[in-house]
Amino acid sequence: QVQLVESGGGLVQAGGSLRLSCAASGRTFSSYAMGWFRQAPGKEREFVASVRRIGSRTYYADSVKGRFTISRDNAKNTVYLQMNSLKPEDTAVYYCAAAEYYSGSYSSNEYDYWGQGTQVTVSS
Repeated sequence: QVQLVESGGGLVQAGGSLRLSCAASGRTFSSYAMGWFRQAPGKEREFVASVRRIGSRTYYADSVKGRFTISRDNAKNTVYLQMNSLKPEDTAVYYCAAAEYYSGSYSSNEYDYWGQGTQVTVSS
């Protein structure tokens, strides 16, 4: 069992930056690939970024590539999402998730554990 708690969300103007954190507890953090997803009002949850267990391989949705960076610190049991050049369309609840067996796909079905989410609002 893994518990995930996101933090760092908030209100920011377009063009600004935020860094989200996701702290994990429970089973060995380094055993899991980690991902970030987001869900805007009236829309389905969508993949944002992911990082493999050791952290050298990352994946990004086209909509955030070049603006967002995912990273992990296995010593701190934490995964981060650095978000730069934010746009109003980035407004959503952001969720982190953990996957024990990860193929590298963008599907939420690969993830076993989810956090409660943190709200990110980007004003124009």
